[in-house]
Amino acid sequence: MKFPDALVSGRLLRRYKRFLADVELQGGETVTAHCPNPGSMMGLAEPGMTVWLSRAQNPKRKLKYSWELVAADDTLVGINTGHPNGLVAEAIKAGTIPELADFENLRQEVRYGKNSRIDILLESEGAAPCYVEVKNVHLRRSPGLAEFPDSVTARGAKHLVELGDMVESGARAVMVYLVQRNDCESFKIAADIDPNYDKALGVALERGVEAICYACTVEPEGIEVTRALPVEV
Repeated sequence: MKFPDALVSGRLLRRYKRFLADVELQGGETVTAHCPNPGSMMGLAEPGMTVWLSRAQNPKRKLKYSWELVAADDTLVGINTGHPNGLVAEAIKAGTIPELADFENLRQEVRYGKNSRIDILLESEGAAPCYVEVKNVHLRRSPGLAEFPDSVTARGAKHLVELGDMVESGARAVMVYLVQRNDCESFKIAADIDPNYDKALGVALERGVEAICYACTVEPEGIEVTRALPVEV
């Protein structure tokens, strides 16, 4: 995924109301940007951090900028939770994720379960469908170790139950954790932050749900899924 226009860098002044961030641009102008991330953003939203913003494509949009990247722990981190679904779909089509290769059709945001939408549905004639749920990962508290979630996610636990239901109905279900940062070598669940999610994943794995993790190369020009990370369970 390439950003359509060059990102604008600045200094984070504050993040507030979850979806707003005040940023001082390099020229001294202060703007309020959309923060496309509902999580806690632990360690990634401290005042003074260098951030990168994209300009809105729609000239009528109230907030002209969206927060995309932040420099943290000597690396770049992608914070926009709107990108992972597209990044994974792009990687599947490119053959970067061999666990999800050889399907004829890929559809996104397909209704399933109980009032839910699956992020990606893979289908081939004569084969069981594959339901793919994608979660954005950007938490790193120990060197080289990516973790999810960074806050309690009841919705995430619900998705794991529904993936298990799909497996029991005869389909395949895969949980993809996508790490939007350059400095991680493995992945695990942050059980101390959300023990219920950790338990839900354990149950889902026992029911036949698969869990895989891939990391991205994050640069100001764009973000690309590039390598698999081992999942510690």
